[in-house]
Amino acid sequence: MTVLPVGFQDLLSRSLGSERARCVLEALQKPASVSLRLNPSKLRTCPFPDATPVAWSPWGFLLKERPVFTLDPLLHAGAYYVQDTSAMFVGHLFRQLELEPDALVLDLCAAPGGKTTDLAASLRERFGDRFTLLSNEVMRSRYGILRANLESWGDPRVGTVSRDPSAFGQDPLFDAIVADVPCSGEGMFRKDPRAVAEWSPQTVEFCAARSRRILRDIWPALKPGGWLLYSTCTFNRTENDETVAWIASELGADIVPPRSEAPALCTENGYLMLPGAVPGEGQYAAVLRKHGTPEHLRGANPFSLFRAEVPAPAFPAPRWNLSREEALRYLHGDALQLPAEAPVGPLTLCYQDLPLGPAKNLGKRCNNLYPKAKRIRMDIR
Repeated sequence: MTVLPVGFQDLLSRSLGSERARCVLEALQKPASVSLRLNPSKLRTCPFPDATPVAWSPWGFLLKERPVFTLDPLLHAGAYYVQDTSAMFVGHLFRQLELEPDALVLDLCAAPGGKTTDLAASLRERFGDRFTLLSNEVMRSRYGILRANLESWGDPRVGTVSRDPSAFGQDPLFDAIVADVPCSGEGMFRKDPRAVAEWSPQTVEFCAARSRRILRDIWPALKPGGWLLYSTCTFNRTENDETVAWIASELGADIVPPRSEAPALCTENGYLMLPGAVPGEGQYAAVLRKHGTPEHLRGANPFSLFRAEVPAPAFPAPRWNLSREEALRYLHGDALQLPAEAPVGPLTLCYQDLPLGPAKNLGKRCNNLYPKAKRIRMDIR
């Protein structure tokens, strides 16, 4: 049973009304759902039986129960990303933005990488190689997780950086910015006890103020006529509709009026996915367009400009497929012995034709070169 913090129910009722608040409170006492989103560049069919498609994501699936994802080589190969269904709604709104080929997009508060991978898949399906996506995480402790997830995803048009929003400068560079800002985390109550412990009305006010500072700092980097997709994983008006109204009035933008997007609830300025109405943990999102005439000029390469890290080039041929058991031993860092017919020398080891990582086959033994920092630490038996 989730013990909710003092003051939460009152704020929820004021933000949503008593009936919707009651539904959310009931849902928060039930188990969290489990869902994933495929990497369409690597996998087009969900590998889990009885999975249900997510209506607002072409690659999203809701699972009936939680498997041990760590023991699935497909996860390590970047074939899918485990993501809440509510969070996928941000990608749904992003796919509706009016963008042109060669679009330059910034995911401002990106760790651990769920929304970045969704944006990357959407941009690649739409524009092929003609896009650039910069994924930013200011917290260095979280940046490593973001970097590892995007390396597994493996899109060369996605670069990662760790910069404060104010460090992007005053030049209008980006056609769209996605800002999933740090929030009071009401949508994390079922999954993270720390979110419950740290929540308070004062935290809500602090997070709203911090979000506005973040948006003020990044605003010059958004082109006139550019799109801002603002989102949180919280339910209160202070961090959501009121902050969007502040962005529009103080920074200069038009709010794109929300339209019926079932099962999302249309609020005054955006959309709200609520536990109880959807299987996920909840999400708020709103779309704004910066005042001014759109510009289509291209400046410096943003990867060079911001010293972005990009996924390593593809591992060298030849490739060798492993069984599931062999793949898990490789991911665990164990020694391998390949069949006599396996090529001798540098190899890329694969699972179901998807690259996992490098190795060097010496014939009598195979040196495991999978990075130590990425190895499975749990018992693989």
